[in-house]
Amino acid sequence: MNSPSQFSQSLVGTKPYIVGSAGMLGRAWRQWLDAHNIEYACGDLGDIDITDPASVESVIDESHRVVVNCAAYTNVDAAEEDEDRALVINSGGVENLARHCRQINAKLVHYSTDYVFNGCSDTPYRPDEPRDPLGAYGRTKAAGEAALENSGADYLLIRISWLYAPWGKNFVRTMAKLTSEKPALRVVHDQVGRPTSAESLVEATANLLAHGAAGPWHVTDGGQCSWYEFTQAIAELCGASCDITPCTTEEFPRPAPRPAYSVLDLEKTEQMIGPRPDWRVNLADVLNRLESE
Repeated sequence: MNSPSQFSQSLVGTKPYIVGSAGMLGRAWRQWLDAHNIEYACGDLGDIDITDPASVESVIDESHRVVVNCAAYTNVDAAEEDEDRALVINSGGVENLARHCRQINAKLVHYSTDYVFNGCSDTPYRPDEPRDPLGAYGRTKAAGEAALENSGADYLLIRISWLYAPWGKNFVRTMAKLTSEKPALRVVHDQVGRPTSAESLVEATANLLAHGAAGPWHVTDGGQCSWYEFTQAIAELCGASCDITPCTTEEFPRPAPRPAYSVLDLEKTEQMIGPRPDWRVNLADVLNRLESE
């Protein structure tokens, strides 16, 4: 397996363009590239509109040999009432990026989600399993995957789950705050998945790129847990005395359906880049560096 210094060198001279650079994952990418002294360019909503082909073409040129798409409509519940808008971004935007990357012969890295699966399995989902999303958000992300596959572009598709970082809006920051402020919480125990540190994800993505990976892959942290178990670990590591009790999905209704079991299979990924760190290890590291609101 390549060392971090070795696989970072594969991006030197490619001048990656980071789309959605102000978001949680985009920021992780910027910090990683800065730490490795790799020249890059980036843009967010005010700089590039992926739903507008002309905007994509005017911003991303042939100097960018790698394009990393961190932009997405990610509000799972709102997508149930705003599926058209979510589709424009999560599918149309991906199609525009893929078309342009094909034209300039650049590689497109695109992130998708465990929500493209229905959650009815009792074994981890492999990268090549058929998509069967439950809700609007999953449908729009699945459509984006299909657009990418049919684009003819050179692409790396990475499905992720339960993403978090020391910054941004995410479950870990929310629960670290709530468990320190509230005497008791009820958290869903019948949804199981794999947490993923954004910083760990970027490192793994760069490693996959260094190995020439293409097509669909899964990257998460190792191990699995329920949201209840995840919250317990957060509270314990934060030293919170909050009384956390499990509840069912039925007892905590949301507008959008959630997959009950969305564990992504990592075998293919680990064969190429080695074992993924256990989610508890990355969680402890991130909790030590949480940014205030």
